[in-house]
Amino acid sequence: MGHKIRKAVFPVAGLGTRFLPATKAMPKEMLTVVDKPVIQYALEEARAAGIEEFIFVTGRNKTALEDHFDYSYELQRTLEERGKKEALEGINSWLPKPGQVASVRQQLPLGLGHAVLCAKHLVGNEPFAVILPDDLVLSKTPCMKQLVDVHEETSGNVVAVVDVPREHTKRYGILDVSSDDGRLASVKGLVEKPDPAEAPSTLSIIGRYILTPAIFDHLEKTGRGAGGEIQLTDAMVKLLGQEPFHGLRFEGKRYDCGDKLGFLEANIAFGLARADVAQDLRRVIAELT
Repeated sequence: MGHKIRKAVFPVAGLGTRFLPATKAMPKEMLTVVDKPVIQYALEEARAAGIEEFIFVTGRNKTALEDHFDYSYELQRTLEERGKKEALEGINSWLPKPGQVASVRQQLPLGLGHAVLCAKHLVGNEPFAVILPDDLVLSKTPCMKQLVDVHEETSGNVVAVVDVPREHTKRYGILDVSSDDGRLASVKGLVEKPDPAEAPSTLSIIGRYILTPAIFDHLEKTGRGAGGEIQLTDAMVKLLGQEPFHGLRFEGKRYDCGDKLGFLEANIAFGLARADVAQDLRRVIAELT
C-alpha cells in the first residue's frame, strides 16, 4: 500500500548545551556509544530500513558529521600499509556511496518543524523518514525498519511511540487514539506536552517518524508555536483526518542520548549487547558496584 521510503532527514543542528564542555567544538551527534558516534547508529538504522538518501539538517560547527561519512585517504592508506584489514573493513562497510549524503543548513534555531521544512527541496514529493539521533533504540529489528513495514501496510503517517509514566506526559508529544490493538494505535489527536491530568493517553512520540510530503505545506503555514519555534506536532495535527496516521509500539528499548544519564545508560546497554566487550564490561560493573 505505502510508497517505498527512500529518504531520511536527520535534524542535527542542536547545540548540545547539556553536554558542555564535550560539545564546545564537537557536534553532540559525534559523541560515542561504545565505539560509534550516535549519528552513525542513526544512519545505519536508516540504511537497514532500505533508505538510500540521507539528508542532514545542520548548523555551524557540524562539519565533523559530514567528514565522518566521507572517504579519508590518509587513514585508508595508513591502514592498508599496516595490513589492518579488520579496521579497514570497519570503516568501509558503513560508508555511504557518493551522492547518498546531502546536507542543508538550518541557519536559525527555530525547532524541529523548521528543521524538517529546511529539507523540503531535497525530499521532494514523496513520503520520508525523520530520525532524531538523540533517541537510540536497541532492538532485534531496527526501529525504522519496523516503521517502514507498518507504512507498507497502512500508508500515510507512522510515528514510533512508547508508554511513559503519566507524570512524565508534560515532557512529550502525546497521542489521542481512536483504536489501539496493543501494537498499533490509530491516532485521532496529538497534544504537545500535556499536563498529566489532561493527557489523553500515556503514549509518547519518540524521534522516529514516517511523514507524507503534505507535512511541508502545513509547516509553511503553521507559524511559530510553543517556545517561538515551528513545532512539528502542530503541523502533524493538520494531517489527522486527512490521511492515515498510526502510532507503533515498536519492539526494543529507547535510550535518550540527549540526556547525560540516558547517554551513560545507552553505553552500558549497547556494551552489554556486544559480544566483544560484554563479558569484561559485566566484570567491571560488578567491581564498581
